[in-house]
Amino acid sequence: MSPAARGATDGGAKTAVVIGGSTGIGRGVADAWAAHGIETHVFSRSTPTGPGADRLVWHRLDFRDPAQARQALTDHLPAEVSLACYSAIYFTSRREPFLETDDTDWLDQFAVNVHGLAWSLKAVLPALRSAAPGLFLHISSEVVYNAGPNRSGYAATKAAASSLIRSVSQEIDTDEVTFVEALPAGMVDSPGIRARRSPGFDYSGYMSPDTFAPLATELARTRGVPYAGEALVVHDDATWSSVADGLPVSQSRPLRPSHS
Repeated sequence: MSPAARGATDGGAKTAVVIGGSTGIGRGVADAWAAHGIETHVFSRSTPTGPGADRLVWHRLDFRDPAQARQALTDHLPAEVSLACYSAIYFTSRREPFLETDDTDWLDQFAVNVHGLAWSLKAVLPALRSAAPGLFLHISSEVVYNAGPNRSGYAATKAAASSLIRSVSQEIDTDEVTFVEALPAGMVDSPGIRARRSPGFDYSGYMSPDTFAPLATELARTRGVPYAGEALVVHDDATWSSVADGLPVSQSRPLRPSHS
């Protein structure tokens, strides 16, 4: 792709940051941006692997270690950032009733899903404001709209994260930074999900992370301006719609039998 053609697809963006971009939806976003010649930095616990990993600049970051995470952002965040995506996520190894939740898991969900988002916003917003407009893409979840049983920690933290984005977006002019949330319409095949499934599980009905590539490309091209303030549901055919036009389907499961 020629520089002129590339510029037409990425809105002139030169540098992007994806926090939680080594696997899952974040990786789908990171690969899409890198494929258009945007220098894409990934901050995550694990090293990106597989096709396209060589196009990503990786920095180790683990929000369960606050000192390490903040130092990583201080030391490795590019001076100029046009696009940023927060897709870091922590969820428990299985769904379980609130009274059975482990204290460490509960705190780790807040450390990654809420506090990590807050620290990332503080770190990257000055650069995004300088890009005018910069884009901040937050990967949300249907659980924000459909809490459901046995998902208390995940539901609480994702709802808090979405509320944080909506609040901060009202503090900054859209001419400086556009905030967009995106969430999958269904389950997404990722290492984190596979770790929770039994051997031989059929993933044929699950979405692929690269389903988010067309939206990521569109947001890079427009800097998210047409979608400022929206929460977009990405469907399995790679199209998207606003939650204002229809809430996502709940992925909750029935309560398991109570103990006698």
